[in-house]
Amino acid sequence: MDLLRHLRHFVVVAHELHFGRAAEQLGMAQPPLSQSIQRLERELTVELFDRSRRQVRLTTAGELLLGEAEELLAGEGRLRSLMGQIRAGELGVLRAGVPPETPAVTLRSLLDGLATRAPGLDVELHELTTAEQVRMLTERTLDVGLVHHPVAADGLRFGAPVDVPLGVLLPRTSPLARGREVTLASLAGLDLVAAPRATAPGWHDHLLAVCRQHGWRPDRVRPARNPEFLCGLVLAGGGVAVEPAAVARREPRMAWRPITDAPLAKRTSGAWPDRSAHPAAAMFGQLAAEVLAAAEPTVPAPPVTSVPAARPWPVLFDTTG
Repeated sequence: MDLLRHLRHFVVVAHELHFGRAAEQLGMAQPPLSQSIQRLERELTVELFDRSRRQVRLTTAGELLLGEAEELLAGEGRLRSLMGQIRAGELGVLRAGVPPETPAVTLRSLLDGLATRAPGLDVELHELTTAEQVRMLTERTLDVGLVHHPVAADGLRFGAPVDVPLGVLLPRTSPLARGREVTLASLAGLDLVAAPRATAPGWHDHLLAVCRQHGWRPDRVRPARNPEFLCGLVLAGGGVAVEPAAVARREPRMAWRPITDAPLAKRTSGAWPDRSAHPAAAMFGQLAAEVLAAAEPTVPAPPVTSVPAARPWPVLFDTTG
C-alpha cells in the first residue's frame, strides 16, 4: 500500500470536505479517489469521514489523523529536499546553539568535525544559554543546541550526555588553594559566583541544593554570565565558583581544586525537537558529545531522567566510510 499517496488524497478531501472538488484539485476522477480513501480506512481500521449527511464531515479519527498526516507529508517534503541538496552538494542551514562559556578550541573542533562529516552543511552558530536554547527549540527557531541538565521541557530529544567534573575556582593566594582538594563545607562564609538562574534553572537549583546538603550555604550568589567576568569576581575576593578545570586555564592567577565530599559534574548533551527535526540535528549532537568528551576528562554521574541512556536517533550520516 502506498500510504503516503493515500494520505495525500485524504488531506485534500479533509480540507475540501467534498469528494468532487478534491478529485478535481488532485486531477483524478472521483471514483478512484473514493476507493483510495476507503482503502486507507481499511488499512487503519477506522472511519475517517462521516458520509451519513449531505455534507461530508471528518470523524474524530479523521480530525486526529489530519494533523499527523500533514506533518508526515511535510517531513517527506523536507526529506526529498534534503536528498536534492545532498545531490547538489548543498545541505542547507543548521541553526545550532552553544553555551556562552564554550571554549574557542571546542568550537573549532566542532566546526571542523561538521565540515568533515557533512560537507555543504551551512552551520549558523548562536551563543545561547540553556534556557534560551530550550525556548528557541520549542519555538522551532533553533534546530539543535547544547544544553546543561537537568532540563524540564517537553517535546525534545537528547543525545549522548557528557559529564564534566567540577571543582572549586579560587584565587591562588587563598588559604584554600594550599591543599590539593577542598570540601564544600570548607567554603562556609564565601559567596558563590555562578551563572544567573535564568540561564539554566535546573542546573542552578541542583548546584545550590548539593552545596546546602554538604554544609555550604553561600551568603549570596553573585551572577556572572561571562567566564572572564566570573574570574574577575573570584579574583576580587570573597567568592568562589564551581566550574570545570578548563575555566581556571583562562587565568593564571586562578587555582582549581577538586571537591572531595560531593563529587559534582556538569552534564551536557545535544538537544533537538522530537518531531520534524532537522536531519543533521542528531549528527550535531553525536559529534558534540565526542568533542566535549575529548576536551575534558569525564566522570560517571547519576542518571538524569531527561537524557536517555541509549542513543535515541537513527544514523542519518554514516561517517565510518
